[in-house]
Amino acid sequence: MGAATADDAGVYRLTDELAIVNTVDFFTPVVDDPFAFGQIAAANALSDVYAMGGTPKTAMNIMCWPQSGLPSDMLAEIMRGGLDKAREAGVAVVGGHTVADEEVKYGMAVTGIIDPRRIVRNAGARPGDLLLLTKPLGTGILMTAFKRDQLPQEQYAAAVETMATLNAASARAMLMHNAHAATDITGFGLAGHACQMAEASTVCLVLEEWYLPLLPGVVDWIRAGMIPGGGGRNREYFGPKVYVGDEVGDEMLELLFDPQTSGGLLIALAPDNAHALLADLQAQGNVSAAIVGRVEPMGDFPVKYI
Repeated sequence: MGAATADDAGVYRLTDELAIVNTVDFFTPVVDDPFAFGQIAAANALSDVYAMGGTPKTAMNIMCWPQSGLPSDMLAEIMRGGLDKAREAGVAVVGGHTVADEEVKYGMAVTGIIDPRRIVRNAGARPGDLLLLTKPLGTGILMTAFKRDQLPQEQYAAAVETMATLNAASARAMLMHNAHAATDITGFGLAGHACQMAEASTVCLVLEEWYLPLLPGVVDWIRAGMIPGGGGRNREYFGPKVYVGDEVGDEMLELLFDPQTSGGLLIALAPDNAHALLADLQAQGNVSAAIVGRVEPMGDFPVKYI
């Protein structure tokens, strides 16, 4: 399995019972705290393996670092944050590579394992399925407010917590409830990743605005103009693929295109299984998980937002 359907990771079969999952992801800092940045970057990289239904096993650090101007202990804190999150996931960090760059970037190349008979692709959504989202939206908007020194501490802490949370428990639970398809919501926003799932599955994904879980304060910050540049690019590229209902508000439309960092899983599964999965996630303490829409036969648009 490669890049044909814009899936979250590559899969290479070794035997009838065993395949390896490969992915890589790294980016510039989204927070000022180097340890927290390391945690978030690692959680984001590991997420692609979880989205496929796999179990990450090893990781290698990828670091871009200026030759002067920043203290070396800051680099160490970033890597310590990544190691902390890898250990939480049961992943061994076995090495890495650093290059000189004017801008800091950090992430991981991750290898996991998976049963090739139980891969969860983004191409398996079926008409009649429900759609479940496991994390709240709005990290791009809140981090824009943070970069402009306007975000209150409690909202900043909520955003950091959700970005640093592993998708491991959600991935284990979706396998137990026979997920038909899944993807993680990251830089392309909910709109972009939903479009990719819909096109890969040759279906239409219907998202309902009032059911979307949101981080605290997000709508107010949209009204204050805290719109990240990535949101505009997502809207320009994916907007023509999305039907927007007349009753959708401007703020909720911005959220559809908001680029997420280390977002949740969007999972398609049969209705009974979707409700059972939601109950399991809530029992585990995931109060943000929500059923956010449904899958319909393919129509004029890959995604409908109503």
